[in-house]
Amino acid sequence: MALPVSRILMTDGINVQCAEILRSQGLHVTVAPKMSKDELIKQLESHDTLLVRSATKVTSQVIQAAPTLKLIGRAGTGVDNIDLDSATRHGVLVMNTPGGNTLSAAEHTCVMIAALSRNLVTACTSLKDGKWERSKFMGSELYGKTLAVLGLGRIGREVAHRMRSFGMKVIGFDPMVSAEAAREFHVEKRELDQIWPDADYITVHTPLIPQTRNLISADSLSRCKPGVRVVNVARGGIVDEAALLAALESGQCAGAGLDVFAEEPPTDLRLVRHPAVICTPHLGANTGEAQRRVAVELAEQICTAVRGGPLAGLANAACLTSALSGESRPWLQLGRALGAVTGQLAGVGSGRPFELQVTLRGQEMSHMRPFLGSSVLVGLMSGMTQNGVNLISAPLLAREAGIRVTCLLEDPEATARTVTVTVELDGRRHTANGTVQGEQATLLELDGSVFESGVTLGGNMLFFQADGSGAALTELISTLAAAQAQLQSVLTSSGSSGKPLVAVRTQSKLETPELLQTQHAKFMLQTEF
Repeated sequence: MALPVSRILMTDGINVQCAEILRSQGLHVTVAPKMSKDELIKQLESHDTLLVRSATKVTSQVIQAAPTLKLIGRAGTGVDNIDLDSATRHGVLVMNTPGGNTLSAAEHTCVMIAALSRNLVTACTSLKDGKWERSKFMGSELYGKTLAVLGLGRIGREVAHRMRSFGMKVIGFDPMVSAEAAREFHVEKRELDQIWPDADYITVHTPLIPQTRNLISADSLSRCKPGVRVVNVARGGIVDEAALLAALESGQCAGAGLDVFAEEPPTDLRLVRHPAVICTPHLGANTGEAQRRVAVELAEQICTAVRGGPLAGLANAACLTSALSGESRPWLQLGRALGAVTGQLAGVGSGRPFELQVTLRGQEMSHMRPFLGSSVLVGLMSGMTQNGVNLISAPLLAREAGIRVTCLLEDPEATARTVTVTVELDGRRHTANGTVQGEQATLLELDGSVFESGVTLGGNMLFFQADGSGAALTELISTLAAAQAQLQSVLTSSGSSGKPLVAVRTQSKLETPELLQTQHAKFMLQTEF
């Protein structure tokens, strides 16, 4: 399943190699300078993809005003300049390049640490002013000191690796990394309460999320040893700048290296002007190598997705990385079809909250668990939302609508692979069970009625409930023929505990199918796949 994008708007001075690679694949690319919000919205009227660095703020207002927008690409790691919730709600993919600027950001961090230890910036400024103040700038060795790395992802690990070569002891914290994994790259994992008292230097390498905002606070700084030094080359807001300034002025903190700020550029310059602060204007990834790397990486990710390959670097729909593979495609179609059938039977379009249970059975179904529930929701919620629903927006929209979703994995060793969808609304329950046969979504059972050979779910489908009489099928076919319905297939359920059903595929949608029911067959639903 190829990513359906073709017209790309690129801004923020992304390296030209990005546009060159995209154009080589036949994609239309418009390169624009930094734009105002209104100019950006106007440009997006004729583009389905927006590529940015950190300068452009892709707000909810921008996303809402761009109904054709399908993809936002960030040439870099952080996505805090993009409203992820709004993008997700509107079904827009957000893609970043998490590895492209790793080395540059890590090197910038190490330079900050080393410069703090030897007062390099203030000593340089003093000498340029014609002073020779050797005794004033007494430094300290890094050897034997303890470095605390908060966030043990790519950049944090590279910093730890490099600073160990100076003879530093490295401790770290990351809720997503086990102690065993940390030991593999020679970091002693600790909890935060155990880190503050021992750290000589603290460097942060986390995203800015609610859990990390003001991670370095007045409280945490008060629990550090006197003379601690703090470095932030990650995101502004992780360090409480007012608390840091107070700690610098009291001497609790001996120095700080800051590349990022809560407000950029900062308007309150008291912190950046403090003599114990080394500061740079968000230069962590600002090397020629990093900018070429992230530009090429982003372009290659997009080209791969456009050719139908896997999606990489997704920030708001990671489960789609495997969902759009060739193997997963018919299962996605199955989930959407089962959702559409059970949703119509249950009458979910009424706006009342309902319960959904998706049960996966069989071998190699566990990796489909993250996205099959979303696929079922797409089928269920079709027509329920003003702006439509897709795999990206479905989980969020379902939560907002009060839909309770459960996804289970049963019999993981079973040879037969199936998906069962159960919808319960107002005490009534409807269930559909299906599988994939020959890469075709196939219905096996509907509300207890079993189709022994399976019903291929494709085209325009109508379902009728028969009374079990011999005349039911003949009468129904005659009625459909009289209505000039172009029949492609007719299948009946058999050997089931439920009431007999008839599944009919027609070449096109029928205008008033509810009028086609007969004395022996009652119309249930019509849906197009």
